[in-house]
Amino acid sequence: MSNHLAAIPETGIASLGLHLPPLSMRVEDLATLRGVDPQKYLVGLECEEFGVCPPDFNVVDLASEAARRAISRWDGDPADIGMVAIGTETAVDMSRPLSAFVAERLNLRGNIRSYEVKHACYGGTVALRQALEWRLSGAAQGKAALVVAADVATYAQEDPGEPTQGAGAVAFIIDKPDIARIETVSYPYSSPAFDFYRPVGDEYPIVDGKLSLDCYKQAAESCFKALIGKEDPGAIIDSFEALCFHVPFPKMVRKTVMRMGEVFGWGAERVNDMFHDKVEPTMLWNKLSGNAYTASLWISVAGALQGLRTGKRIAAFSYGSGFGSELLQIIAGPLAAEAAWAEDIRKDLAGRGRLDGDAYRILRDLGTLKAVSA
Repeated sequence: MSNHLAAIPETGIASLGLHLPPLSMRVEDLATLRGVDPQKYLVGLECEEFGVCPPDFNVVDLASEAARRAISRWDGDPADIGMVAIGTETAVDMSRPLSAFVAERLNLRGNIRSYEVKHACYGGTVALRQALEWRLSGAAQGKAALVVAADVATYAQEDPGEPTQGAGAVAFIIDKPDIARIETVSYPYSSPAFDFYRPVGDEYPIVDGKLSLDCYKQAAESCFKALIGKEDPGAIIDSFEALCFHVPFPKMVRKTVMRMGEVFGWGAERVNDMFHDKVEPTMLWNKLSGNAYTASLWISVAGALQGLRTGKRIAAFSYGSGFGSELLQIIAGPLAAEAAWAEDIRKDLAGRGRLDGDAYRILRDLGTLKAVSA
């Protein structure tokens, strides 16, 4: 019997692809429509724009195009993909996995493990970890994995979460660590909670905002404490070029970082400097996409990896309500410096139409794009 577990290849992110929906809206325009002071969104939430999907465009389109872009940049053969795993909380079917819809679009079939992962915004990270561990175990027999984190986050009209909504997808080819290597050891933390959930049949989620923020802070604090152990927090944090977080909305990340600074015993100036240097720059794309649930952290990571020299490190904190979380360490590979995937964001931002208040209201009320302005 041949030993398929003898040689385990180096594993990491070999290729990246991103996709944002074809429409967007500025939060100032939403504020005007809702009769709210724009500063409540711009300063209170630190949001800027959010992606919007037209009626004929959904999470399958997002995931499929992100995956197509990742595959197009990969120097491997699609026939060598042995796993398709998609993290999402925007399921389009209660039985058929989103991976089947994407595989159908991309003509991926054969000896492939194909499935969907659900754990709120943490699902994409779980799918990624499973692909990494599948490769590292030797069970992949040298095959690559296609992993996609994709979601459309939509709230009821006039819901407090409406300005934080958004959409996006990030796709990875897990093969050689050309773009980045992810450390095998990670730092998870979970605790059951009903901070954010959507019962079967409900169109929009139920959110306990205060509880959700408390859970998020607890998770981040616990994961970073596990990473730091008995070491000096300052030395550990300084070893990272960037700290990436799941971004429900940017102010939530800021509040969490401030809390972590208190736990570390740092003064306000030191925490603010760390936030401005290592965290805030990672959220530039998130402020243009809005919350993309499972894709949110990975939009931040894709932004932070741009231009990094080989060996430079970033930390990535993933959180999903319910709740589960995990802190990963990511090391830049030789292709991080050229950041080919950044073209995806530039292309999507340049080509998307912008909704004004009237167009958005018609889109939400009637499901038509007659009043959409480019």
